[in-house]
Amino acid sequence: MPTRVQFRDIGGTVVGLKVLLLVNPHASSVTARTQVVIQKALSADHDVTLAATRRRGHASRLAHDAVADGYDAVAVLGGDGTLNEAVNGVAGSDVALAPLPGGSTNVFARTIGLPDDPVEAAAMLLETLGAGHIKRVGLGQVNGRYFLFHTGVGYDAAVVQQVERRAGLKRYANHALFAYAAVDTWMRHYDRSRPRFTIYHADGEAVTGQFAICLNTNPYTYLGSRPFNVMPDATLDAPLSMVTLRSLRATRLLRTAASALGYGPPVTAHRHVHSRTDVTNAVVASDTPFPYQLDGDYLGETTRLEFHHAPNALALALPLDY
Repeated sequence: MPTRVQFRDIGGTVVGLKVLLLVNPHASSVTARTQVVIQKALSADHDVTLAATRRRGHASRLAHDAVADGYDAVAVLGGDGTLNEAVNGVAGSDVALAPLPGGSTNVFARTIGLPDDPVEAAAMLLETLGAGHIKRVGLGQVNGRYFLFHTGVGYDAAVVQQVERRAGLKRYANHALFAYAAVDTWMRHYDRSRPRFTIYHADGEAVTGQFAICLNTNPYTYLGSRPFNVMPDATLDAPLSMVTLRSLRATRLLRTAASALGYGPPVTAHRHVHSRTDVTNAVVASDTPFPYQLDGDYLGETTRLEFHHAPNALALALPLDY
């Protein structure tokens, strides 16, 4: 159940929450005007401090400091990568995370029902904070780092790597860039000749694959306005779900993508797809390095990933109708 956020009485004056507005000024949808409008809107009811990220990992440090400094909430105006960093700064505390869409896709913000427009989302956030609609939700964790909506292993991580190499185009090309990178990676940048890793589940089941997604929510991503549904049963109230593709043959990959977009049977109905729900622990391992990404943020290559579900790890500001 959502918990009520208490407004504070300081010197006989009732004030709102102490909010850190954490902004990635380089995110695709963030402009100077957007920052000013949102800060003024939130400041009408709350004590708001603006902090801008300056480098990779900075959002995590700023969010961690907000916990130590007694903030009530951290509102994050940026993309999914910035949001992931902030989560790793506040997870395990009572400081509420409040997403605001500022990136190119904004998977998590859209998943919880926020509009694409950050100013409209800020108006909804004011209602959320005023009503104290804060709920504790579960997170995924891999090798000690939390993720909000998914971790990609193998092929999709290689795609994200290619996108990040062309990061300057994301603001303009957006989904076209991802489509190009997916084709280019499949043709030139990923070894499809053999299984890349093995997933070991807690009950002893072992699954080999070339592409896997561990999900904390669904959809996996969005293609324009259309959700890419992989595991509809993946929710913030349940343990993790794992989907593994054993083959990346073009026809199979295209059929799987079509299913995710709503054309044909569910993704999990395909014979080359292995799926698991209620995953609380799993290990992905290989003798050779494989790439991985968390919440759309490429983290390099490794030979071992240890997945865990962390229930009630995050206080999350949710739209009133979620």
